[in-house]
Amino acid sequence: MNATGIIVEYNPFHNGHLHHIKQSRNLTDADIVIAVMSGHFLQRGEPSFADKWLRTEMALQNGADIVVELPYAFATAPAVDFAKGGVALLAALKCRALAFGSEQGQIEPFLATYDAIEGDNATFQKNVQHAVKSGLSYPKALNSAYSQMTTKNNGSFADLTQPNNILGYHYVEQIFKQKSAMQAVTIPRIASGYHDHILAGTTIQSATGIREAVFDGSLQDVEAFMPASNFSLLQQATLMNWDVLYPTLRYMLLRLSPSEIAAHAEVTEGIEYLLQKAARTSDTFTQFMTRIKSKRYTWTRLQRMLTHIYTGFTKAQLIEASMPHYIRLLGMTENGQRYISAHKKEFTLPLVSRVAAFDDPMLSQDCKATDLYYLAQQRAPGEDFRRPPIRI
Repeated sequence: MNATGIIVEYNPFHNGHLHHIKQSRNLTDADIVIAVMSGHFLQRGEPSFADKWLRTEMALQNGADIVVELPYAFATAPAVDFAKGGVALLAALKCRALAFGSEQGQIEPFLATYDAIEGDNATFQKNVQHAVKSGLSYPKALNSAYSQMTTKNNGSFADLTQPNNILGYHYVEQIFKQKSAMQAVTIPRIASGYHDHILAGTTIQSATGIREAVFDGSLQDVEAFMPASNFSLLQQATLMNWDVLYPTLRYMLLRLSPSEIAAHAEVTEGIEYLLQKAARTSDTFTQFMTRIKSKRYTWTRLQRMLTHIYTGFTKAQLIEASMPHYIRLLGMTENGQRYISAHKKEFTLPLVSRVAAFDDPMLSQDCKATDLYYLAQQRAPGEDFRRPPIRI
């Protein structure tokens, strides 16, 4: 059976994601589509809009055959490590292709970009570090170094100012660096951009726009932008954002000492003192973020930092999380179950369907993240131990 992999968040699953799954299956002639999906905290340092089991069910009802969880350490990481974890899991599951959406829409510029950067990586990294020292944020430093490289080379390169292109480049990079046999293919992103607000005249909207519309209005305002089954599922959900988690985060920041805050992943350069100062004077998450935002720290980097403080994820744990240790199964269709039965012995990582049967620090952090996500909903801990994989 020919399996194609996708790396997703589904925050929430919408019509654009449905298009992505259909095109991925068609372009690669796939019998199986396997989704590696983030759990309860996401790459931009946010709690997921809806819980991971509801998002798993959304995916399985709309074209995915298997959904596995991207461990917390990678799901909340910058693009290069987010990609590293996703590619490693798809390779372990024996996918023949990885299909990703991009603003670029063609794979050749990504391959040319990889060849150009790797061809003179020492100079590229030197230019990145020089830009960081000049005061640019790391993403802007990367773009500065990349612009210098592309102006000196002829050819068609990927536009790495676009969010999906950035992730796409790192998927391609990781396929090569991990020496995977997977083929990378890309599907043009259509109708709306990653950060776009709701746009008139189309039923394909960005997840960002959908979340904004729900929190500024109501769930009914976004019904046209997602499959009917998914809208029904969301009506049953408790929807989450940082406003819900902020009271607990604020308590943590005021309770911990500066040195305890500084032990968490991505907390650097003495910012722990600013975090505590802002927590004392900010009654809302927006106020808090406004007081800590600067040219040095992007909104996303700050949110990832706060996510790690909220979940207790430390620098030591981050160092240890070099590659995924397991495949955590969240759900499957009958077709997906047949693929697992036929290929399980070929998987290069252990398949975990029962959390209680697998002891691993990385998995423990995933379970901890779930418990703390549900804390804000006043739900009991231990959901990862009670929930079997979803079967559709």
